Amino acid sequence: MEFQDYLEKHLSPVSEQLEQLERVTWQKCINPRMCSGHYQGRLLSVVAKMIRPKHIIELGTFTGYSTLCLMEGLSENGVMHTVDVNDELKWVHEQFLKDPRIITHYLSATEFLKGHDCSDADLVFIDADKSNYLHYWEVIEGELKSGAVVLLDNVLWNGKVLLPTEKGDIDTEVLKVLNQRIAHSPNWETLIIPIRDGITLARKR
Repeated sequence: MEFQDYLEKHLSPVSEQLEQLERVTWQKCINPRMCSGHYQGRLLSVVAKMIRPKHIIELGTFTGYSTLCLMEGLSENGVMHTVDVNDELKWVHEQFLKDPRIITHYLSATEFLKGHDCSDADLVFIDADKSNYLHYWEVIEGELKSGAVVLLDNVLWNGKVLLPTEKGDIDTEVLKVLNQRIAHSPNWETLIIPIRDGITLARKR
């Protein structure tokens, strides 16, 4: 905990808008722990700024904290598609996701991927239902161009990926299989960054 405190004290500051969104998330939303937060948000921002993407796809919006962090690196004429099945959070999105470059979709990530061309996406962030992570990966990995970057959240799953999978625990089993598949794919350069619940950073060769 002391080490984590040290890390969090040596971060770049965030905008007032992000601070306000995090407060709203914790005060008024169910499962506020799903919010990316300051530390993880800075990682998303730095990666996006390094890539300067023209096309971002985010599967799993929640209240939009990660959306705003990724938007910090979006090209001026770029577009970001963010997808969430829960339209009950629309009131938060309408308050904070006002940039016209953000297109919010209220449907399942599976349905979105069926009708969206991912071939020119520069950056993809996957943070939706874990049981379908493997499906999402299989869809996008064949479409994405060389140099595209994918970030996947929660890949350590509270350490469950290190333990025998309990009967019926589909989420953990899917994450175990996916982590192995990405690590051993000749088409990707990848590593797992052990912050929060673990983020995979993968670049297509």
